[in-house]
Amino acid sequence: MPSLDVATLNLRNIADRWPERIPLLLADMAALQPDLLGLQECVFAIQQDRVLGAAGEGRYEAHRAWAGRPEYGNSLLVRAPLAATAAGADRLELGMKRSALRVPIAIPGGPTIAMVVTHLHHVPADAGVREAEARALVEWLNERPSGGGTIVVGDFNAEPVEPTYRVMVDAGFRSAAVEANGEEPAVTWPSGIQAPGMDIDGEPGCLDYIWLRGPLRATACRLAFDRPAADDPTLYPSDHLGLVARVTTVD
Repeated sequence: MPSLDVATLNLRNIADRWPERIPLLLADMAALQPDLLGLQECVFAIQQDRVLGAAGEGRYEAHRAWAGRPEYGNSLLVRAPLAATAAGADRLELGMKRSALRVPIAIPGGPTIAMVVTHLHHVPADAGVREAEARALVEWLNERPSGGGTIVVGDFNAEPVEPTYRVMVDAGFRSAAVEANGEEPAVTWPSGIQAPGMDIDGEPGCLDYIWLRGPLRATACRLAFDRPAADDPTLYPSDHLGLVARVTTVD
């Protein structure tokens, strides 16, 4: 299988100076052009995912899974020539207005992999809720094994010291950042954005992950969507920083 660039970003819906953030998101997306991009807090009603997908030369198809309400949730952008298989996408209801999206992706000249995007409960004190959501996610994925491997991306709202992180590791998932760099990034939230009504609930930390299971490995992993505006150091593409990993098969 050729290497794939896999990315994740919490879009922060249309809050936190959305009209000012759009040019930053489009510029970074046009430069990054990942093969697979998992988005969280995506507002379908204004086509946030499709707008991002049109930012560069790549042609993307969007797959969506609502969370809490039909016009909002998780989205997966798939860059051609990659495509979802005939089996199509499926959705897991996690409760607490959260869900997960799983899309089988056919790799030209390679295997079919499972690509998953999710967003777990956000209240810092509710570690038990996130742990239960992670266990439900793992059980759901175990019932849908993928011989080509599974990639799970998203905002887990859990630092590496939380039980949620251990649930993923115990289920055989490996962090792309740890595999490539030996450690998680120190901070993926907050980005540094300053905005009226911005989320200040919690301490800065690593909340966003790219997880791999099966015959896949990460050869590189770094922050993405992490540059402030050139003329305003308080303006970022989102309140989260994104991640991008280069993923290939294990021989």
